Amino acid sequence: MTDADVVIVGNGPIGATLSVLLAQRGWRVTVLERRPRPYRLPRATSFDGETARLLAATGIGPDLGRITAPANGYQWRTAAGETLLDIAFTTDGPYGWPDANTMHQPALEELIAARATSLPGITVLRGHEVVGITESNQLVEVLAADGEGGTRALSARWVVGCDGANSFVRNHLDVSVTDLGFSYEWLLCDVELREPREFVPTNVQICDPARPTTQVGSGPGRRRWEFMRLPGESTAELNKDETAWRLLAPFGVNPDTATLLRSTTYIFQARWAEQWRVGHVLLAGDAAHLMPPFAGQGMCSGIRDVANLAWKLDLTLRSLGGESLLNSYTEERRAQAKAAILASVQLGRVICVTDPAAAAERDATVLANRRGQPATRPEPAKPLSVGLLHRRPGADAAEAPAGAVVPQARVTSGGVTGLFDDVVGRGFVLLTTEDPHAALDEDRISFLADLGTHVVRLLPPGESSGHGVVDVDGVYGRYLGQFRASCLLVRPDYHVFGAASGPEATRDLVDDLRNQLRAPVPAGTLRPTG
Repeated sequence: MTDADVVIVGNGPIGATLSVLLAQRGWRVTVLERRPRPYRLPRATSFDGETARLLAATGIGPDLGRITAPANGYQWRTAAGETLLDIAFTTDGPYGWPDANTMHQPALEELIAARATSLPGITVLRGHEVVGITESNQLVEVLAADGEGGTRALSARWVVGCDGANSFVRNHLDVSVTDLGFSYEWLLCDVELREPREFVPTNVQICDPARPTTQVGSGPGRRRWEFMRLPGESTAELNKDETAWRLLAPFGVNPDTATLLRSTTYIFQARWAEQWRVGHVLLAGDAAHLMPPFAGQGMCSGIRDVANLAWKLDLTLRSLGGESLLNSYTEERRAQAKAAILASVQLGRVICVTDPAAAAERDATVLANRRGQPATRPEPAKPLSVGLLHRRPGADAAEAPAGAVVPQARVTSGGVTGLFDDVVGRGFVLLTTEDPHAALDEDRISFLADLGTHVVRLLPPGESSGHGVVDVDGVYGRYLGQFRASCLLVRPDYHVFGAASGPEATRDLVDDLRNQLRAPVPAGTLRPTG
């Protein structure tokens, strides 16, 4: 027996989300957090529609609207106010949630903490700083200082480091880190407005070489401004409250109109760990990757990490998947995080320009390329291109829609109409327009049942929902039709494992999932952590 099935180091939004996702599946989770009390200041200010869907899987979906405010758009502007980039957000995004949701991070963490408290499998030990990790015989012992001069040892089958940028777990594993060396220092000013104000668009990047500036929503009644430190400017001068008020004044923000919640400088970084798993110890969130803020993907990437990791840990703990399944966690998430970091750096190179001539050249080039173009919609969630995906025999790469995040739309079942995840349920989903029992024998049906798969027959709009779910708005029918498929097999993190057309291809799809889950561990891929 171990003290816990999984020990999580760090109880920020990433570690707390992982604890809930695992406890919901019945596992005993102990969370070690070095801070004796919750951190009451925000770091992240928003999350996208895909992340909202992942957060809703923890059970906090009904309360998210209370602590968030949808963003209406995102613009990049020149110093003269001309639009360089224009993205329009909507409240009915492709994943069942608004495209962009601004929030006060402590309020989000309170929701997750309340959910964690309601689950019997979670123990949170605050004021416990991890000082040692030892692995032997496929068990991991974690040693934590309790803040009172004592130490506490805990044993677990798996340990996950969600302990932030200065991660003890990552440093202990001594994994290599790729650092792009792209970093700048900015002054961050969080304010609470005394009177309601409408900002259109919600989020703006001002590409002014005299002072690159960011302004974004940060939840109901709150807003954030960020100001880049200029060459020759001292950090000490920026960190004064009077400096913050001076920089905020042109935006109509002063002590009469707002309360300054925080004013501090920070330095963003662009880096990722090359290895996210060593033996029975894993990394997630800022412990695994750091990125500039310009694409708003820092916390979102961490939530995607644990949404990917939770179901794989669950299958491994239940012996329904081999340990090699967890190698796909690094493969999949490192590739996506690296892409997000590179995109954020590219955006940063556009805004962090303080040379007037270079800025003028940038503005002229961008304006010439976008002249007359309307506002665009956000790009869909990035698909997976590697990892646990269905491939045809002999094919080197998976074919679309494998790897894509499946859309979420309204369905009706048993007289209840709502979003697919709420009506059908979460976990693996086999969605088919055909009778699944005609395509699959008892052995395959039993395999899917062991995984907790929702086997769903899709009915077209207007039909009875007696023996399936009705595709109320035709979204799923159009999606299947786009790929000439009759069946989708979807993973618990909403990525499509693969698509098939016809009974034989559906059987092959299910068999391929079973074979990949049971794949042997490649020789030489693991090493001890002691």
